[in-house]
Amino acid sequence: VQLQASGGGLVQAGGSLRLSCAASGRTFSTSVMGWFRQAPGKEREFVAAVSWRGGSTYYADSVKGRFAISRDNAKNTVYLQMNSLKPEDTAVYYCAARGSGWLASSSSDYDYWGQGTQVTVSS
Repeated sequence: VQLQASGGGLVQAGGSLRLSCAASGRTFSTSVMGWFRQAPGKEREFVAAVSWRGGSTYYADSVKGRFAISRDNAKNTVYLQMNSLKPEDTAVYYCAARGSGWLASSSSDYDYWGQGTQVTVSS
């Protein structure tokens, strides 16, 4: 699976952005997909994950109620809708695919990674 993330940018606090991750490869529709982020000087952290049919989701506490992950298997794309953005959401956001297994929050559980897209939230 090859992944290409897009949709990042500069937004004011309280604003919204939608990230997209386009995937190539025949196994996308059967892969758990996740979003992670990494701020300068910090470790990469889990943001959200979605099951292969999209029926189950899992969020980090820090984004619960503000972010929503979804997928469109017909388009081989996973999305991250980010609302009520805060300056602490500033980071490079990465999409990832898990070759097998269920929803997971550890980066070591994911096998394929996109290149990242920068999200900057100004106060």
